[in-house]
Amino acid sequence: MTKRDLVVRIANETGLTQQNVYAIIQKSFDLIIDALQNGDAVELRNFGVFKVTKRHARTGINPNQPTQKIDIPAKKVVVFKQGKHMKEVVRK
Repeated sequence: MTKRDLVVRIANETGLTQQNVYAIIQKSFDLIIDALQNGDAVELRNFGVFKVTKRHARTGINPNQPTQKIDIPAKKVVVFKQGKHMKEVVRK
């Protein structure tokens, strides 16, 4: 499902215009990104939690030249932990 599919489906089910639905969805995503950028976790009840964690520096192997080692620097990554309700629904 793409963002466009989501917009169309919500617009059809709510009677709102696609432009209004798109604006709401995009603003929601922007606010989530801003919160993560500030180091805050975003908890959506029954859906899940987005948070930023630091991945430590490590040594990897170049897939094109397996004998060559490469240094992978530390970086911040977004992780998602699914909520209880999502976990139950997806498992069925």
